[in-house]
Amino acid sequence: MYKTKLPAIISNPTSAVRHCVIWLHGLGASGNDFVPIVEELGIQDSLGIRFIFPHAPQIPVAINGGMVMPAWYDITEIDLMKRADKAGITHSSATITSMINDEIASGIKASNIVIAGFSQGGVIALDAGLRFSKPLAGIMALSTYIPMQDSLPSAEQSGNTNVPIFYGHGEFDPVIPISQARTSQQFLESSNYSVEIHDYPIEHSVSPQEIIDIKLWLHHVFNV
Repeated sequence: MYKTKLPAIISNPTSAVRHCVIWLHGLGASGNDFVPIVEELGIQDSLGIRFIFPHAPQIPVAINGGMVMPAWYDITEIDLMKRADKAGITHSSATITSMINDEIASGIKASNIVIAGFSQGGVIALDAGLRFSKPLAGIMALSTYIPMQDSLPSAEQSGNTNVPIFYGHGEFDPVIPISQARTSQQFLESSNYSVEIHDYPIEHSVSPQEIIDIKLWLHHVFNV
């Protein structure tokens, strides 16, 4: 039976598996959140994509009164750039890195793997993807930000200069303001990463147009 490092929803194509997308949910959600997008994208079987939707560990979240919930890291402050639990980000990033390595061991090339994430999941997707030792097919950063900029390598240092990054964000996002997304996007560009920026007239969510753009982007990064 196919297993992953974290409990996850795994969706395999009816065709041979040639590509993989590991998609991370946001705070308090679960892997179920983005499962419906597989059908909406409509490219799983034609591109041979295995979609993996891990469930984040259940941990106490300080900003929510210590309530235990699915989270990739703890949140300790209101201030967006100060509230991230660096140890938690490092731990979750290492776990996702291990999951990527498992997919490679199963026969999927690193260049055929996309790591995607929404909100908190996007923080981990960027951290794991930019630090990965081999260039991935791409990184999908949705409604997210980068709280550990000082510790991230430049594109030259990481060897990931040509790894495409899809950065989608809502113009009216009240959770992660678009101004913070701009700061993160500028950091990526100044570090010589290849960033494709998409803004949408939405709040903290994913829009129908964004799903269309993601579909086109996946076709491009998987070279089909």
